[in-house]
Amino acid sequence: MANPRTKLNLSYILFTVLLLQYALFKVFAILDPVDFLALQAIRKSLDDMPGSNFFASWDFTSDPCNFAGVYCDGDKVIALNLGDPRAGSPGLTGRLDPAIGKLSSLAELSIVPGRIIGTLPQSLSQSKNLRFLAMSRNFISGEIPATLGQLRGLKTLDLSYNQLTGPIPPSIGIIPELSNVILCHNKLSGSVPPFLSQILTRLDLKHNDLSGSLAPNSLPPSLQYLSLSWNRLTGPVALLLNRLDQLNYLDLSMNQFNGNIPGRIFAFPITNLQLQRNMFYGPVQPADQVKITTVDLSYNRLSGQISPMFSSVQNLYLNNNRFTGQVPGSFVDRLLEASIQILYLQHNYLTGIEINPTAEIPVSSSLCLQYNCMVPPVQTPCPLKAGKQKTRPTAQCNEWRG
Repeated sequence: MANPRTKLNLSYILFTVLLLQYALFKVFAILDPVDFLALQAIRKSLDDMPGSNFFASWDFTSDPCNFAGVYCDGDKVIALNLGDPRAGSPGLTGRLDPAIGKLSSLAELSIVPGRIIGTLPQSLSQSKNLRFLAMSRNFISGEIPATLGQLRGLKTLDLSYNQLTGPIPPSIGIIPELSNVILCHNKLSGSVPPFLSQILTRLDLKHNDLSGSLAPNSLPPSLQYLSLSWNRLTGPVALLLNRLDQLNYLDLSMNQFNGNIPGRIFAFPITNLQLQRNMFYGPVQPADQVKITTVDLSYNRLSGQISPMFSSVQNLYLNNNRFTGQVPGSFVDRLLEASIQILYLQHNYLTGIEINPTAEIPVSSSLCLQYNCMVPPVQTPCPLKAGKQKTRPTAQCNEWRG
């Protein structure tokens, strides 16, 4: 007959073994094996930059769901935020391992600014649940994989400030859930594809090498922020802009757009309108007082008389165009009461401004009138790039009037 104390000890030992097995299971089996191996591959391909200790917690003898930047739901990784997100913290170096596509439940992937090189893995398209993809300010090169268009639930795509080349894949434009596309400061070329998402609110493609024209229905009316500056885009945009009446920021500067600027856009809820250094031509006629803080239409081919509706603008750049006639009196009134801070009208064909020679322009305001068809009535400092000539040659003025 067995000793009762022996039975008790055996039961205790068995219970202890079960507890240890459960603990080991909790440590090593909480994560799906595929996700576990994917995280190991990601870790091997990346390192901390000097001064960063982001990967210090990535000890694979413990629960990976407790690693810095790893977020799980059950036994699957659902978010991966690589690098210390604090501003100014050193980022990561290395390459993105294709194993990242094995994280089948991944909904969010972000990488802090650093020195990650190489191409975007084609395998990212395997993470069908991906909603948020942000890898800004690294050194990622190569083309944007067309397979990203398979991420039908993607809402935010931020690959800005990298070294990406080639075209923007048309497949990106047909992702139905996109709300933010930020591809600025790369080396992308080719045309801007149509974006069909009816909830797209931000499109930032500035500082690339994009070319071609924009079709009137290529962008959805849901857009609130549009920046296409510093490209080589061409053609008219009046029909397109007329549809985008939700815009609160518009920058089309430093391109080769042409045609008329529709008066309707000056009634949009925009605070900053940048259309400078294009080839827009013809008169500009807002229907009502313009409530935009900054309007820059400089370095175009705009003509006709300056509309008094612009006198309510705080910073107005109409220089280097072909405007004619008198400066409206409402501008003088607003200028003298310091409601206008910047009024640049230089390098046009203006013939006069009704202002008292003894009037003092507030020090907070800047007026430039030189190189027009008149002698500037007031000595106000102009920007250096306005040149030294005070008036336009008479022959040019007569030719323009003729």
